[in-house]
Amino acid sequence: MIVRMSEISVLAPARVNIIGEHTDHNRGFVLPTTTALYTRVDAARRTDRIVEVTSRYYDETQSFSLDDLVPADHVTWIEYVKGVAAELQADGVSLQGATITIDGNIPIGGGLSSSASLELAVATALLKVAGESVPAQRLAEICQSAEHNYSGVQCGIMDQYTIACAEKGNAILLDCRSLDVVQVPIPDSARFILTDSGVRHRLPDGHYNNRTDECAAAAGVLATVVPDLESLRDLDAKTLETQKQILGDVLYRRCRHVLTENDRVQEAVVALQQDDLTRLGGLLNACHESLRDDFEVSCRELEELVNIANTCPGVLGSRMVGAGFGGCVLSLTSADNAEEAARQISSNYTGKFGTEPWMHIVQASHPVREVATS
Repeated sequence: MIVRMSEISVLAPARVNIIGEHTDHNRGFVLPTTTALYTRVDAARRTDRIVEVTSRYYDETQSFSLDDLVPADHVTWIEYVKGVAAELQADGVSLQGATITIDGNIPIGGGLSSSASLELAVATALLKVAGESVPAQRLAEICQSAEHNYSGVQCGIMDQYTIACAEKGNAILLDCRSLDVVQVPIPDSARFILTDSGVRHRLPDGHYNNRTDECAAAAGVLATVVPDLESLRDLDAKTLETQKQILGDVLYRRCRHVLTENDRVQEAVVALQQDDLTRLGGLLNACHESLRDDFEVSCRELEELVNIANTCPGVLGSRMVGAGFGGCVLSLTSADNAEEAARQISSNYTGKFGTEPWMHIVQASHPVREVATS
């Protein structure tokens, strides 16, 4: 008989990136926060080496042995769980078998990092079951490796680091090279509204990795003529313009997005610190335009939703969030205008598309943590 120990429960929040898109995999700067949407993992220890996982998202149960962990040829949701277990063990953690149930309310493919939330929730639950611990920053790195090696997505560190480290009520300014973190309080005057475009993206389908490959190719080209350039993080405007011809149009525009986006992150930190919402809204609009025109990760539905949001009274700026190609739009309003702006966005979206959109007003939440079982 398999004997199960007392159950534990873990909540991992969604990640909402205020600004700094596609800069993390170029070792640049990002300004994300969390929100009160969660992945919940309930887990109980087993006496064998089997991890049995039930996903309420997909209404199915799968299992694997901790002694036989190799990536599958086809990526499904269980690969994220397997990858976390494999990378924890590779890091020297002694795991135990577990029975796990996964639930939550983060829209999958909505640009809110449901995958990283799942990874951090599962990792924390497996650690609790085994009586082990790993520092938050290191746990984020382990989960990033799991996504690279088992899910085929060459993501940056932002998502995992935010969910592991962002304190309640704050965004974090994260340097994706040094991994230095500065907690940046979000002023009470500001509200961020998420609206789902209804278009689901799937990161392993190639679009995301194509952009990371293009950035790596651009860095490789520039490194032949710019001493000490390790990534696009090291690029400045003058160098970019002087090397435009050798890059060609596509790589030049990819570089221009990364360079200008890093600058926008720094400006956004100042805007938050100074409670300058008008300035911050303008930065969100500029970010979206750059993602659309220079990085080319938008789609028709995102463009229509951004236009709908920005024409609503009280909205100061909007942009797509996440990797692009679908997902959610983030809109900035003042606290006084948030409810009415959300109502107007919903009404106008319904008038355009015939369905009521999923919406959420961001509440900067706790990082991943164990909670009381219910």
